[in-house]
Amino acid sequence: MPVRGLCGGGVVNSRRSRLTRQLAAQAHELVTAVPQVVAHRMTRMALAGPKLSERDRKEFALMIAEKNSAFSESWNAMALQAMRSHQALALSLTRSLWTVPSLRKKATASALAVELHNAALGVFGKGLAPVHRKAVANAKRLARTKLR
Repeated sequence: MPVRGLCGGGVVNSRRSRLTRQLAAQAHELVTAVPQVVAHRMTRMALAGPKLSERDRKEFALMIAEKNSAFSESWNAMALQAMRSHQALALSLTRSLWTVPSLRKKATASALAVELHNAALGVFGKGLAPVHRKAVANAKRLARTKLR
């Protein structure tokens, strides 16, 4: 997600609100999917008892592998997006210093706050996406799966 510079104007409010709505929708889906997945898997663990079937062993191994991959992917995506945001903000500040003062748009605290807010939303969105994708897919898959 590109971050517009301090001297290049702020990001349009509709774009910011669209991103906010999209993240809120993803968070809502995640809040709905996670309890379904947890309930299914905990019930399955309780029904399995101490001796796991091959099917249960595969499901529980998949559960651990999926968590590791989703969170690794999430952290990597967040780190990369944070680096991109930092570069864009540094470039923006550098450009504002190199611009002739008479041509420079006033870099206000609110413009910087908007850029920082958008950068934070970008990092949050990149981190949420892999976890959201796995949890929603698991909720759909486990809804079709019988407990026994």
